[in-house]
Amino acid sequence: MAKVKTRYVCHGCGYQTVKFFGRCPGCGEWGTLLEEAIEEPTPGGRGWLRPAHRSDPVPITEVPAACEERWPTGFGELDRVLGGGLVPGSLVLIGGDPGIGKSTLLLQASAQIAQARGPVLYVSGEESSRQIHLRARRLKAMEPSLLVLPETDLSAVERAVERIDPRCLVIDSIQTVHDPDVSSAPGSVAQVRECTGRLLRLAKERELATLIVGHVTKEGAIAGPRLLEHMVDAVVYFEGARHHTYRILRAVKNRFGSTNEIGIFEMRDGGLREVHNPSELFLPDRQIASTGSAVVAGLEGTRPILVEIQALVADSGYAVPRRTASGIDVQRVALMLAVLEKRCGLYLRNQDTYVNVAGGVRLDEPAVDLGLAVSLASSFRDRPVSPRDVYIGEVGLTGEIRTVSRMEQRLGEAVKLGFQRCIVPAGNARELHGPPGMEIIAVETVEAAFKAAFEG
Repeated sequence: MAKVKTRYVCHGCGYQTVKFFGRCPGCGEWGTLLEEAIEEPTPGGRGWLRPAHRSDPVPITEVPAACEERWPTGFGELDRVLGGGLVPGSLVLIGGDPGIGKSTLLLQASAQIAQARGPVLYVSGEESSRQIHLRARRLKAMEPSLLVLPETDLSAVERAVERIDPRCLVIDSIQTVHDPDVSSAPGSVAQVRECTGRLLRLAKERELATLIVGHVTKEGAIAGPRLLEHMVDAVVYFEGARHHTYRILRAVKNRFGSTNEIGIFEMRDGGLREVHNPSELFLPDRQIASTGSAVVAGLEGTRPILVEIQALVADSGYAVPRRTASGIDVQRVALMLAVLEKRCGLYLRNQDTYVNVAGGVRLDEPAVDLGLAVSLASSFRDRPVSPRDVYIGEVGLTGEIRTVSRMEQRLGEAVKLGFQRCIVPAGNARELHGPPGMEIIAVETVEAAFKAAFEG
């Protein structure tokens, strides 16, 4: 009797070894190596390339150029993140925390696609048909062309696709689907890898737009091997806090569009609702004439967003002061504190510093540096700034204010929300034509920006 060959695979990073380790040599995590049998491919099986699927190399200049078709999903915010809509034959992975609204989003989008394009097969390995029906009735997603299949066997799913020939396939979730030919538990590295590979082939061969839900780890990454994210065409994260009503859809990989776009939704009793003007959502609770507060005009992809940066600077009772930041890189805060102390004479080395971006938005671009510096100085000096001011600019290490891109879009969003004055880099002001009702103040240094903010 032949001995069964086994190997150990890390369910965190996918590292493979024939020897067991308590700690994974690939990612350094403890207790993540699981034993699985090695499947030997047979001639003519799935592991071999069939003659019918072979093709000859073609010069890239002779490849027919065609603009890919886009299917609207019924959510303009989702279409924006996907690059204009759902591409037939694409495989999209959607991840997010439990209860964040992934299934709600996909069920609502599936009903819209079914109404516009034809049958959509919604496969759920976590809920029964009755549970999905109750949720669909609450979401007003009762569409006859939306077909529900509570199934975890991937072979049964493939047979249903052959029989129904849907335009779109939804798998909720990939960790619950299993291949009977693979001797591993559902959700294991081998199962996730094999099931995703079969779904990828199914999507490409039938031009079937496929959306799959992926569970996330406690660190917020997609559960399973990193190979999963490499195989799919797009990776989208659905983010947000349970105590907030809004949700942010963000792409971290997209073969058919930009990864800089975000979509914003609001969770209501009747499901998710699009937020077309996110600036109004992030600024309604702002306190007027409060210290340590400044409004910045950030940019997410092509969308300008006005958000409030709050800072609290207080005397430290410890030898090493605390530096805490939420929604912005703490290293950026430390850098800004060093610039303010060195270039502006603010003694901040013995001050605890807390920075928060109101609303839970994440700011990564350098154009918000000036607003961050103003909010820190406002809290330290205990002097408020004008509630009708908005700040745009990158702060350099020498204290200069550097130019930023797409200034007209940022100013247009500020005018829409009633802001009357904008402090901008002098380099942008030279070629800038301010919109009516907006006073433009050009500054070259941080000290000049403070003078305009506190004395203007």
